Amino acid sequence: MMEIKLNKPRKNKTRLLAVLFVLLMAITFMGIKASNQQYLPVNPNNKTPVDIYIPADVSARQVASILEENEVIRNQKAFLSYCRKEKLDTALKPGHYTFNRSQTLAQIAHTIAEGQVVKIKVTIPEGYSVKEIGTMLVEKQICTKEAWEEAIKADYPYDFLKNVPANSKYRLEGFLFPDTYYIEENTGSQEIINMMLQNFAQVWENDFAAQAKAKNMDVFKTIILASLIEEEAMHDDERRTISGVIHNRLRDGMYLQLCPTVLYCYDQKKTSLNDADLDIESPYNTYRHPGLPPGPISNPGKASIAAALNPEKHTYYFYVSKGDGSHYFSRTFQEHLQAMSRYLQ
Repeated sequence: MMEIKLNKPRKNKTRLLAVLFVLLMAITFMGIKASNQQYLPVNPNNKTPVDIYIPADVSARQVASILEENEVIRNQKAFLSYCRKEKLDTALKPGHYTFNRSQTLAQIAHTIAEGQVVKIKVTIPEGYSVKEIGTMLVEKQICTKEAWEEAIKADYPYDFLKNVPANSKYRLEGFLFPDTYYIEENTGSQEIINMMLQNFAQVWENDFAAQAKAKNMDVFKTIILASLIEEEAMHDDERRTISGVIHNRLRDGMYLQLCPTVLYCYDQKKTSLNDADLDIESPYNTYRHPGLPPGPISNPGKASIAAALNPEKHTYYFYVSKGDGSHYFSRTFQEHLQAMSRYLQ
């Protein structure tokens, strides 16, 4: 009689092990997937900005808690784990940040570690004065009026400020370079001014220093001239022409008689001048004093600085506004009177 061996228990055991292995792999996969999901954006389609303020002297755990409370990360433990792995946990910087829920945990962590805080965009227009710049910054709540007034009186270590005379209205006038600046919250007024002075120093050195030296023009005189041109010219194609008029009058010892220099004498903004205004006693009044004023009357841009160094060669000595921003240029006083009669009626 044949003996039959039964292998069923062994087969069942093998099957059980296979099932357990598959289950273990599935659980492991699901665990890894769940873990990885903690690093994904909270909502890839939600780009609404979320403002977050991280105070100074807080731990990485506290930062993670703030981020989770504001729902820009999925899990604070995952954030801490990532920061420790990337050695960012001791590098997280305080400040005002803007995130959105479509950003990954890694992006948010690196942004904070690199201190990429929110910056306020400020554009200083060409021709703004020191006072007007201060007013703009105060209106944008970047600084206080008192802080600005104190900062413009401080000392700054730049060679181009050494020759500013004592009777200049503002020592920094002309050198706060008009440009777009990105300023962090709580940046001090002196630091903001230093940004503008550094910008001017770089622009002057890169674009104008060699040219000015070749023409025997120092930086201070050039910027005074440029500030006059900035205030007089409304059209770029007239800057060099106006520069030529100013150079001609200076060369021949004529009074410049420029209205913007009179307007600069007044603390309050004036839109028009009368005969009494033109008689104001001030070293800036080019109707009463020959030559250039003691300092710049605004902060000129590149185009006006270039025009100051490159006046157009012509025989014009006068010009009058035509009412549309452009000017009519005259060679003689008689011709100028006729132009005034025509355009100032």
